[in-house]
Amino acid sequence: MSEQFSRREMLESSGLVGASALPSVAGADATTADPLSHLRTVRSRHLTDSSWLMPAHFGAPQWGGEQPYPDPLGEASYGDEEAITIRYLTDEKQVLQYLPEPYELNGPPTVTIAYGRNRQINWLAGGDYNIVKVAVDATYPGQVDRVSGGYVLVLWENLTDPILPGREFQGMPKIYADIENHRIYDGTWMTTVSNRGKTMLDLQASNLKQIQGEEFETFRNDRRNGGMPGWKYIPGESSVDEPLVSYATEFPTTTEYHEAWSADGTFEWHSLAWQDNPTQSHIVNALHALPVKEIMSCTVTKASKVLQVAKVRRLR
Repeated sequence: MSEQFSRREMLESSGLVGASALPSVAGADATTADPLSHLRTVRSRHLTDSSWLMPAHFGAPQWGGEQPYPDPLGEASYGDEEAITIRYLTDEKQVLQYLPEPYELNGPPTVTIAYGRNRQINWLAGGDYNIVKVAVDATYPGQVDRVSGGYVLVLWENLTDPILPGREFQGMPKIYADIENHRIYDGTWMTTVSNRGKTMLDLQASNLKQIQGEEFETFRNDRRNGGMPGWKYIPGESSVDEPLVSYATEFPTTTEYHEAWSADGTFEWHSLAWQDNPTQSHIVNALHALPVKEIMSCTVTKASKVLQVAKVRRLR
């Protein structure tokens, strides 16, 4: 009976595990050719050399063109964004339970719901996707960094491609949802967010009034440079393991506003039974339970933006 070896055993006995890939011995005499030569040509590369998304053994994406990435290094350009943003006052005690320590509220307990239709995205070869972000005004009072901004509670997107790097690299709490392209009817902008066929959020802006002149210049300058404070969290391999990563982060962005309108904003969260949305109903129901004491503002904007992906950092 011939002796059998697993592929792993063969690699270990040959000293190939952890070594660089070697060329095959094509053309060698069949009687003298190394019987392990075919394994040398299919071995995985070192996975500690660069930051790649899973599955890392395929390496980096092939972006096309002459340069390895379609934007300036460390940036991701979004050429066209149309957005609806609603800010409202809620209950301090209730919203504080979703802020990890040492984050604290930055002023009154203010929540922002922001819908955006993103198009002309270079790293997607001109592709597009939609987002709905929910954030609360907060400050990170660290020993080294003191950062204020909209702490991201959840960020829904309707495309997997940006969800994966946003979670694994930038630590944003991204999850999937069906986000309708906004419609405009009789002057009202509106959209709906759903998952598994169940509506989670209705959002609309009406009675638009364009922001112009000095007011618009102040608006665009005040909002040009911003950051998204967050919390990068990667769990362990099982439910009983400690998290592999758990710390505060900041994701800088630069936005150039082209037009803006003030509006009357309304929204409605739809409470869900667990059976309606097994993995997200607890999130939607928590947001549904936050009281709306006062809608502070609603804006509709057209802009372009750059995500400063190389400047995402750990806060200390």
